[in-house]
Amino acid sequence: MISLQAGLNSMSDMTLYGIPNCTTVKKARAWLAEHGQDVAFHDFKKQGVDAAWLKKVARQTGWQALLNTRGTTWRKLADADKTAAGNEAGAIVLMLAQPSVIKRPVLERDGRYHLGFAEDQYQALFGA
Repeated sequence: MISLQAGLNSMSDMTLYGIPNCTTVKKARAWLAEHGQDVAFHDFKKQGVDAAWLKKVARQTGWQALLNTRGTTWRKLADADKTAAGNEAGAIVLMLAQPSVIKRPVLERDGRYHLGFAEDQYQALFGA
């Protein structure tokens, strides 16, 4: 039993966070599958997001990087909402209310968070 537990602890524990119909999330999921990477998927729309998780990711990535200001959801926001998201606390409130403004995907691997998807980024991350 001890050797089995040791083996389980050494396995890479990964979760991909995002929205399933997002093109970038689809690309990341396909790349991971093609490269034999088993990853759990957390759907922001169905499973939600919480402030503690957002703060934890923001500590590693920076809240500005986590807030997607290039997407459709951001462009449709009222100017007052955009202004309110001008600091970490305001950005977290907005991301809780509108998970579509979170940069996608967020890959959690071995306690580290990686934002977005680019093939070269994942190749470097996984040594592929």
